Amino acid sequence: MAHHKSSLKRIRQDEKRRDQNRFYKKTTRTAIKRLRGLEDATDAQGFLPKVISMIDRLAKRGTWHKNKAANLKSGLMKRVAALG
Repeated sequence: MAHHKSSLKRIRQDEKRRDQNRFYKKTTRTAIKRLRGLEDATDAQGFLPKVISMIDRLAKRGTWHKNKAANLKSGLMKRVAALG
């Protein structure tokens, strides 16, 4: 176990950040799954910008790699375009 005050603080911060990252990732994965399940084109087009924003946020923070985010967004946009 760490003994320095700064080490203890870093451990607390890392745990808090880990919980936040897990929440954001799980919420985004659920939104992606929901978007893929939509059959109505207008609903999908309305929901797509929200999902893209969530994906961009994860990529900006470094939780997901930028290429993974780009591939996800590309696939989702193709799927929504195919519905319309």
